[in-house]
Amino acid sequence: MTSLTASHAADLVAALLFILSLAGLSQHRTSRAGVVYGIAGMVLALVATVVVAAQSITAGAVALIVLAMALGAAIGLWRARRVEMTQMPELIAVLHSFVGLAAVLVGWNSYLEVEAHGTAQTRIGADLLGIHHAEVFIGIFIGAVTFTGSIVAFLKLSARIESRPLMLPGKNALNLGALGAFVALTVWFTISPDLPLMIAVTALALALGWHLVASIGGGDMPVVVSMLNSYSGWAAAAAGFLLDNNLLIVTGALVGSSGAYLSYIMCKAMNRSFISVIAGGFGIEAPTGGGEEQGEHREVRAAEAAEMLARARSVIITPGYGMAVAQAQHPVAELTRQLRERGVEVRFGVHPVAGRLPGHMNVLLAEAKVPYDIVLEMDEINDDFADTSVVLVIGANDTVNPAATEDPASPIAGMPVLRVWEAEQVIVFKRSMASGYAGVQNPLFFRGNNGMLFGDAKQSVEEILRELGTNGGQGAAPAARQTTVAGR
Repeated sequence: MTSLTASHAADLVAALLFILSLAGLSQHRTSRAGVVYGIAGMVLALVATVVVAAQSITAGAVALIVLAMALGAAIGLWRARRVEMTQMPELIAVLHSFVGLAAVLVGWNSYLEVEAHGTAQTRIGADLLGIHHAEVFIGIFIGAVTFTGSIVAFLKLSARIESRPLMLPGKNALNLGALGAFVALTVWFTISPDLPLMIAVTALALALGWHLVASIGGGDMPVVVSMLNSYSGWAAAAAGFLLDNNLLIVTGALVGSSGAYLSYIMCKAMNRSFISVIAGGFGIEAPTGGGEEQGEHREVRAAEAAEMLARARSVIITPGYGMAVAQAQHPVAELTRQLRERGVEVRFGVHPVAGRLPGHMNVLLAEAKVPYDIVLEMDEINDDFADTSVVLVIGANDTVNPAATEDPASPIAGMPVLRVWEAEQVIVFKRSMASGYAGVQNPLFFRGNNGMLFGDAKQSVEEILRELGTNGGQGAAPAARQTTVAGR
């Protein structure tokens, strides 16, 4: 067996491992196996790449490749060990930007290689040169859009820039104009390739990627992260065509198609138009005047919350990004364990876009050893709120906002939400009365059956645990305070 044949066999096995990885990651119970399959496939692909490269380049060049791989692995392990779960969305956005940048560099290199050596000295034949130029142009465009779009997503998710959508005059015309210009430039470059055209398409794509994601509001950022994942896959596939790497093509297509499908599922769950979101919020207006406090809210203390929980027959916990920020998943898991030991039915209701990353809350709860069978999706649990004694809303906001179903003028109107307000009692854990990530005020806070438990979510849950342990939650609770704010 030649090294080339062995490389093709390795690519086939690696591709199968990547498919098994995606299948494993689709369920909690098989997610660890899915990660192992993905790691094994990538290691096999890297080894095969080095072995094949060693047949055609110098030993010094192979050493540089191995050194680059080692440096990348060391940096990746270092960041993975240091990153907090709350930082995972922005970390993934940054990783997407690297894939986009790599696709841009591969495209430029492929063009310069042909220009420097001509078709006779490269693998590109004269009859395929036009197709090659189109591949270069499209690969650079997709990669550059992914690069700047991912950078903007990182800045929004890490709160370095505002989450509100950028509303430039004629923003939709700008996006459509950029796409039209890209098509025209591609035809021009295919017929008559030129360096200024390469510079023009790179600058155009960088600007379009920035504008597309900047025009999307914070409430839709989980979909954006998923969509950028898809873009990075297509960018990798484009690089695979340029490098004549079948595994890169297959892997990129897997990531691109699965990311696009996940984005579509999330848009359906949010009642958002898939085309509108990926087109930079086409037809979506920015929220205005939705963040003011209106009405009267009732404040509760940990002792009263403990008493409610001790007397409850059923409890549903709906987590959000605030739980991740407070790192409250472990106290929440302990509270769950204690309540279940008392005979209280405890379940979790997880919205499809809870947190700022698909599956964010599921990973946090799994990390805290919460049983998989009591963690339910929105569609599985929404009808049960009306028969629930107490709902604990821990760090969630937009995903439990009744304005989505009751106020047609709300910026999140039509978005499916967890109907927590149907329960007998609701306790919202928040630091303040501030609006959520989408910048929309939540009428739930002012409902008669809702109480606000202010403070750090982790400390609040720990205080409830102490109250339950001290007096079983049956002691007298202090009267709830009422605070009135203007504007009803």
